[in-house]
Amino acid sequence: MSDVERNGTTGFDLVVVGLGYVGLPLAREAVRAGLRVAGLDRSPEVVDTLAGGASHVDDVSPGDVAAMLAGGFHPTADETVVGRGRAVVICVPTPLSSDQGPDLTAVVGATRAVAAHLRPGMLVVLESTTYPGTTDEVVRPLLEAGGLTAGTDFHLAFSPERIDPGNPVYGVANTPKIVGGHTPACAAAAAALYGKFVEEVVQAKGTREAEMAKLLENTYRHVNIALVNEMAVFCHELGIDLWDAIDCAATKPFGFQAFRPGPGVGGHCIPIDPNYLSYKVRSLGYPFRFVELAQEINDRMPRYVVERAQQLLNREGRALRGSTVLLLGVTYKPDIADQRESPATPVARRLRQLGAQVLFHDPFVESWQVDDLAVPRAEDLGVALAGADLTLLLQNHRDYDAAELAGRARLLLDTRGAVPAGDSVEAL
Repeated sequence: MSDVERNGTTGFDLVVVGLGYVGLPLAREAVRAGLRVAGLDRSPEVVDTLAGGASHVDDVSPGDVAAMLAGGFHPTADETVVGRGRAVVICVPTPLSSDQGPDLTAVVGATRAVAAHLRPGMLVVLESTTYPGTTDEVVRPLLEAGGLTAGTDFHLAFSPERIDPGNPVYGVANTPKIVGGHTPACAAAAAALYGKFVEEVVQAKGTREAEMAKLLENTYRHVNIALVNEMAVFCHELGIDLWDAIDCAATKPFGFQAFRPGPGVGGHCIPIDPNYLSYKVRSLGYPFRFVELAQEINDRMPRYVVERAQQLLNREGRALRGSTVLLLGVTYKPDIADQRESPATPVARRLRQLGAQVLFHDPFVESWQVDDLAVPRAEDLGVALAGADLTLLLQNHRDYDAAELAGRARLLLDTRGAVPAGDSVEAL
């Protein structure tokens, strides 16, 4: 039985395709604004979880899901729901392919599902991050294959997602929303949709400009993080406290934005999105040297962290092989459970390769695997700190007390600049 047959012919103001870290918060805000919203996801487990009032996304609580359901939110795995939507927003993942280009498998699959149920007058928006030209070169031909024309028979736009998981200040509603339309009328239709639940909508010149805006934002962060990561390496050799230098530079009220070093970069955006831009530039026959160099620097940081770990243990007369190393914080950013592209994974992998006994502690992660092998979890943080030969602070969750870490760890390498330096504490 189809979705329409089960639930009648009542339409939806919005159908969100992909109910992950981007799609679910978007659906929540639309429901809060009074829109009739359906969510389509290919995973029956995700649909069942949401239908049961639970959440699989950090930023959306079970209470949020309950309120969404009470407001008429309809999660489903049935693609026929698309045909009942006035607007459809595609929020599916875009990982990297084996050649480090964009993997558009999910985008193509979602677009084909939309195309099968496309109606005249419908608005289709792509939010999945990708390279400039995707909306026009990949999505539009798939949608137009059935005979309808973008800009004439239906509206087509791109609007980059700006989700920052765990951000207590900025969410969907109060983060300006960029929209770029296939035509000015398409842009106006997208702006009208988002304007119902987002405080500020910014119209780009077209879909390519909107696609580029997202990549520019994250490439900017990627390159600047690489800059301070490289500085961390030589500042250590020069005996310079880079953290203090950054704090001093940040007092300048103009012309400087503070970025801080770390064990690498994680999440979907920074380690992945700039590669989409590099991919597009390479297709023109040019290297994108800034992005490629930044990727090289950030990718080598986990190995550098392990090298520093070896140096610290050597200083104490111990070898890394056979030592117990405690990793604190294995998520990619503080105070969330999201482990996507976390630098903790290559750090743990390298430590194991060199013979260390690795265990972890993270208040947001109950179990953790690296290369399909479980990493033991320290249940008692105090006991683990006292017992480990070396502790690496990889993520500075609020639950970690700097004084406790400094006082109880036998030897601590702080990759986040959070623990006061001392005889047993060294900053990255």
